[in-house]
Amino acid sequence: MEKNRVNIKICGNSYTIVTEDDPDYVEELAEFIDREMKQIGQENPSLSTTQCAVLVALDRADACKKSTASADNLRAQIKDYLEDSARARMEVDVARREIERLNREISNLRNKLAGK
Repeated sequence: MEKNRVNIKICGNSYTIVTEDDPDYVEELAEFIDREMKQIGQENPSLSTTQCAVLVALDRADACKKSTASADNLRAQIKDYLEDSARARMEVDVARREIERLNREISNLRNKLAGK
């Protein structure tokens, strides 16, 4: 895949990122991080840029970990739903076979009654 060189700016510092990702995507990430760092810096003017970066990194790591846990939970729920669905389909198949068997039995009994 093609490597892209993307120039970004975060908190006044320029960075060149070499990535296979779409440049617009990388720029969007940089803008997000820049906004987050500026917001933390405005709320806590005594923090250095490095401290703001660490706080943003911790917040993003927390969000990532929670999102991963949520996705894992959803995958487990979907797996349970699929298993329930498969069980229900099997039960339907068993019920259909039983209905067919009973219909044959009814038909046989009707034929016997009609033959008497």
